Amino acid sequence: MLKLALNMTARDWRAGQLRFLLIALTVAVAALSATGFFIDRLRSGLDRDAHQLLGADVVVSADLPVRADWRAQAIQRGLTVTDTVTFPSMAQAGEGDASTSMLSALKAVGPGYPLRGKVKITTDAAQAEQSIGTPAATVPAPGTVWIEPGLLGSLNTKVGQPLKLGDKTFTVTQLIATEPDRGANFLAFAPRVMLALSDLEATNLIQPGSRVNYRLLVGTPPALKNGAAVAKAYQDWLQAEIKNNNIKGVRVESLENGRPEMQATLERADRFLSLVGLLSAMLAAVAVAMAARRFMQRHLDACAMLRCLGLTQNQVTSMYLIEFLLVGLLGSAMGVALGFGAHYVLLEVLGSLVSAELPAPTIYPALQGMAIGILLLAAFALPPILQLRKVPHNRVIRREQEPPKVTALATYGFGMAGFVALLLWQAGDVAMALYTALGFIGAFAVFALVAWLGLRSLRSLRGAIDHQSWRFAVTSLQRRPGATIVQVVSLALGMMALLVLTVVRGDLMTAWRNATPPDAPNRFIINIQPEQQQDLGKRLQAAGVKYAPQYPMIRGRLTAVNDKPVTAETYTEDRAKGLADREFNLSSMAQMQAENKLVEGKWFEDKPGFGEASVEQGIAKTLHWKLGDKLRFDIAGTPVDVTITSIRKLDWGSMRVNFFVIINPAAMTEVSQSWITAFHLPQGQGAAMNALTRDYPNLTIVDVGGILRQVQAVLDQVITAVEFLFIFTLASGVLVLYAALMGSQDERTREAGLLRALGATRRQLSQAQLIEFTLVGALSGLLAATGAAAMGWALATYQFKFAWEFSPAVWLVGLLAGALCAIAGGWLGLRNVLRQPPLQTLREA
Repeated sequence: MLKLALNMTARDWRAGQLRFLLIALTVAVAALSATGFFIDRLRSGLDRDAHQLLGADVVVSADLPVRADWRAQAIQRGLTVTDTVTFPSMAQAGEGDASTSMLSALKAVGPGYPLRGKVKITTDAAQAEQSIGTPAATVPAPGTVWIEPGLLGSLNTKVGQPLKLGDKTFTVTQLIATEPDRGANFLAFAPRVMLALSDLEATNLIQPGSRVNYRLLVGTPPALKNGAAVAKAYQDWLQAEIKNNNIKGVRVESLENGRPEMQATLERADRFLSLVGLLSAMLAAVAVAMAARRFMQRHLDACAMLRCLGLTQNQVTSMYLIEFLLVGLLGSAMGVALGFGAHYVLLEVLGSLVSAELPAPTIYPALQGMAIGILLLAAFALPPILQLRKVPHNRVIRREQEPPKVTALATYGFGMAGFVALLLWQAGDVAMALYTALGFIGAFAVFALVAWLGLRSLRSLRGAIDHQSWRFAVTSLQRRPGATIVQVVSLALGMMALLVLTVVRGDLMTAWRNATPPDAPNRFIINIQPEQQQDLGKRLQAAGVKYAPQYPMIRGRLTAVNDKPVTAETYTEDRAKGLADREFNLSSMAQMQAENKLVEGKWFEDKPGFGEASVEQGIAKTLHWKLGDKLRFDIAGTPVDVTITSIRKLDWGSMRVNFFVIINPAAMTEVSQSWITAFHLPQGQGAAMNALTRDYPNLTIVDVGGILRQVQAVLDQVITAVEFLFIFTLASGVLVLYAALMGSQDERTREAGLLRALGATRRQLSQAQLIEFTLVGALSGLLAATGAAAMGWALATYQFKFAWEFSPAVWLVGLLAGALCAIAGGWLGLRNVLRQPPLQTLREA
C-alpha cells in the first residue's frame, strides 16, 4: 500500500494537482512560524537572564523605606542583603548659562549591589552603546557617579566632567554598559545615573511627596546550605506579614513573579503578532479546504476505477492519507524554513526595542510549525478526502454522484474543531480565541451577504450594457454564486487586514496628532515646594508661558471604604486591585478645573470639619464607588476621612493636570503638600528650564513632547513589523481567490469550448473573464475599504477618544488594489482555459 501511495503521489505531483495545496500550507505555516521564532527568542532571552532580572533572589519593593525588622529577619536566616533607592530627578552639567539639564532615573545602590549578575562599565561611549564593558567589582565610589551613554550627548558632557544632582556635585567616572536588574525592557525613557547610597542624603533630592521606590535585595550566599529553600521560606514569611498586617505599597518579587510588566508586554506582543499570523493561517486554511475539495472532485473517477480493481474502502482511504501526510510534512517543513528566514526581518525591524542580545532560536517553534501544518491539513483537507472512500463502483459507467451523507458532512465538524483548537493554541487565551473566531465568522457572514446582494443586483444590469462579453461575464458570475461569493469574501478579508495597517493607520495617526491642540502642555514640573511657587510662576511668565496653573499634589493610600478596611480580597479585577494597592495622587482646590465636568452631585461646600471628595467617573466605576460613599486615605500617617459628593468627567486627551480624587481644602489643612504644573513651553526656551533645575534642583521637569516622540517611534516600528506579517495575509487572500478560480477551472474550460463551438471568439471570452475578475475584485476592494474604515472609526471613537474623518483614499486604494489582485489571481488560475481546443472539449463532454 505504501508503494502504491508513493506512486499516486508522484503521479498527482506531475499532474500539478498537489502544488497549490503545498503552497497554501507553506504560507500558513510560514506566517505562524515567523512570529513563533521571534517570540521564542525573546522568551529564551528572558529565561536565560531570569536570575539577573531582579539583581537578587528576592526583592522587597516599597513606597517607603523598608522596615528594619524585615532586614534583620533576612540576616538572621543567613541571607545577604543590600538596598537600592530609585526615583526620577534632573541631572545638570555645565556652569551658568551654558548649563544643561535632563530628566534621569537616579539609582542609589548599597554595598554588594547587585547580589545576582554584574554591572558592566566602561569609559568608551561606543562600547557602552553596544553593551560592551568590564564587570564592576564595587559600587560607585563616594563623590562619583556612573551614567548611561545617552546622557553624554544630551548634557554635552563626558567622562571626568562634573554632574550636579540636587545640592551635590559628582564626577562622572564610568559609563554603564549593562545593568542586570534593569531588565530587557522595551522602553527606557530616562537614562540611568547610579551613585552610592551613602551619597544620597547630601543631594537633598528626596522631599515630602517625592515618588521614590525603595528596594531591599535579598540573596543566598554560596556557602548557605539549601539556599533556594531558605530564600523561599523568607519570601513566604514576608508575604504572610504583608497580608496579615494589611500593609499597603509593598510588593515581594522573586524569579517567578519578577518583572511582571515585562512579562505583560511580551505576552501582549506575543498575542498581537500571533493573531496577525493566525489571520493568514485562517485564510490559507480556506484555500487548503478548497484545494482539497477540488482534489477530491478530480479523483472521483480514479477512486471508482481502483474500487473496481479490488481496493477496499479502507485501502483507498489509507492511500490518500499517506499521500496527504507526505504533502503535509513537506509543506510544513518549507513553511518553517520560510518563517525562520522571515523572523530575521522582524528582528531587524524591532531590533532596537530589545536591549539584550538574543540567544539562538530553539527547536520548539519548528516543531510547533510542523504540528500546525499537520493540524491544518487534518482539519481542512481530511473531510473532503474521507468522502472518496464512499465513491461507488458504478461511477465508472454512471456519472451521477450521490449527495454527501450525514457521516461525510460530520467530518466538517472535525474541521471546525481543528480550527478552534488552532485558535486556542495560537492565542493562548480562550476568550481571545473565541472573539477572534466570532469576528472572523461575523466578517465572513457580512461580506457574504453583501456579495449575494451584489449578485442579485447584477440580474437587472445584465442587459444594461449592450456588449456580448459583459453578458458572458454576468452570466458566469450568476451561474456559480457559491464560488463567486467565496472569491469576494476571501479577497475582501485579506485586503481589509492590510488596509487597516496602511491607509487607515496613517489616518489614525493624523487624527491623533490633530486631536492634540498646538498649545497643549509639553512640560510638566512636579515636586514644587510651597516656598518656590511664586518665583516659579514669575520665571515661567518671563519665558513666554501664558498659562501654567499650579495644583497641590498629595500622596495618599486608600485604607477603607464605608468603614470597611481595603484588603487584597476587597477587589477581584486586576485593574481595581492595582488602583487600590497603589498610592493615589490626590489634590485639593476650591474651584473645579475648567477641563472637568460634573456628571453627578455638586461641588464642595468646603465647610470646616467635613471632608468632601470629587472622584473621576472611570475610577468610580472600577472601584464601585457612588455618591455618599465614605473613603479613608492614609496621608503620611495621617488618616483623612471624606465623603464622595460629586463625580467628574475628565478630558484625559487635554494633556493637562488631572486627578482621580480631589478633596476640599478645609479637610487638607494639616497635611504636607507639594505642587504640580503643566504648561506649553515656547520653542527656543529650553535655557529657562535649565536655569530652573540649576536654581531648584529638587524640581523634576518632564519633557512630554520628547516622550511622545519616543512612543511614536516605537509604535511605528511595531506597525512596520505587523505590516510585514500582513504580506502573508494578503498572499493568503490571493491564494483563496486562486483556489476558488481553480475549483471552477474544469467547468470554465467546458463552457469556453462550447461557447467557442457556438461562435464566440477568444477575444470575447477573454474580455468576459477580465470583466468578471474586475467586478469580483472591485466589490472585494470596496468591502475591504468599508470594513477598514469602520474599524478605524471604532478605534478612534472608542479606544483613542478623538474625532475621526473618513478618507476617500481608503476606498480608492481598496477599489484599485482589489481589482488588480483579482485580475492577477484570475489570470494565474485561468490563463489556460482559452487554450483548450473546442473539439477536445466537446469530446470530453
